Amino acid sequence: MPSRPTWRCRACGIAWPCSPAKLRLLGEYRTDRTALLVYLATCQAEAAGELDADIPADRLVQRFTAWARARHAT
Repeated sequence: MPSRPTWRCRACGIAWPCSPAKLRLLGEYRTDRTALLVYLATCQAEAAGELDADIPADRLVQRFTAWARARHAT
């Protein structure tokens, strides 16, 4: 879980979700990617209200949800 209102990892201090948090979340939600994305989108919306207003929305999307989207084979 992140430290709020800074949204930094409580364990390592970098921006949450950090790499270990991402791995944990992927494992925890391994059978329900949709639920993971809903959870992350909720966190993103909460963080948007607590973090610096100058952070662009697309940066928040990359940080919170883009990494968790299912990748399609080409």
